[in-house]
Amino acid sequence: MRTLVLDCSTEACSVALFDHDQLIAGQFELLMRGHAERLVPMIGDLPGKGEADRVVAGLGPGSFTGVRVAIATARALAFAWQSKACGYPTLALVAAMARNQAGDVPVAVAMTGGHGEWFVEHFNARGHSAGPLASLSPTAAAAMATEDLVAGNQAQALVDLRGSGTALTLLPDARAFAVLPSVMLSEKLDPIYGRGPDARLPGAA
Repeated sequence: MRTLVLDCSTEACSVALFDHDQLIAGQFELLMRGHAERLVPMIGDLPGKGEADRVVAGLGPGSFTGVRVAIATARALAFAWQSKACGYPTLALVAAMARNQAGDVPVAVAMTGGHGEWFVEHFNARGHSAGPLASLSPTAAAAMATEDLVAGNQAQALVDLRGSGTALTLLPDARAFAVLPSVMLSEKLDPIYGRGPDARLPGAA
């Protein structure tokens, strides 16, 4: 079975094509913006233009636009190819990448959120979520994260603020999909926003 993986959840944009767990080809680019313009050409550069039996997208949290671009592209390609579509939490992939480097240990993931906050989530030594995703101020995140190992693009900042621990500065990379625990996959392609909407209807609770 071939799997196409897409991730646009952060300033990075990445694609990867797998045959079962074997990476066939992939690309990773730091774009900051312009994911919608680059994603499809990157897929087109893959062998067979990326056509696969399964299309998997990073669901976030992260960039509101980037997450929706990846999900919309995954849905469109799965429909065109009559393939299966599914997704994974972005922070779970970052945790899996960290465990792949550091071993089977618990890890806290800290990623850039909105309005100066960080997305923080805990993962156990098996790579499963060990607590709810939260959007926190840096101070609250440092107090909440008790694991020695911290991963993500705010990992070093959290470790510095806390005054202890090991930081792995990582961004989600579709080419690392094979290390993600299968239990973290979801058949629902619903975006994970990580925090409530900034705008609210008048009178909303």
